[in-house]
Amino acid sequence: MSSLRIEEHPVLTFPERKEVTFFFEDREYKGFEGEPIAAALHAAGVKTLRRSPQKDRARGFFCAIGRCSSCIMEVDGQINIMTCITPLRAGMRVYMQKGHGVIKP
Repeated sequence: MSSLRIEEHPVLTFPERKEVTFFFEDREYKGFEGEPIAAALHAAGVKTLRRSPQKDRARGFFCAIGRCSSCIMEVDGQINIMTCITPLRAGMRVYMQKGHGVIKP
């Protein structure tokens, strides 16, 4: 799928995974069902997941365990979703969150 993914390893084995389509900023991407959204974006070359609310600095895939806020994005209309621990599903709509996010009615 992408050269950024580990496809062979001397100790670990990787089960077959289902490839799914999802959308980031209304652009179509492919990833593996169940992998973290942030990992799918990173593998697709998306390095900036959000911008800091106060200084507008780029934030990317950092801790990968849900402890920081670098990967918070809007997912399917929900704000403040930690994409490093949220599994990817087919058809998801993911957007870079603006500031602290805007709650939609």
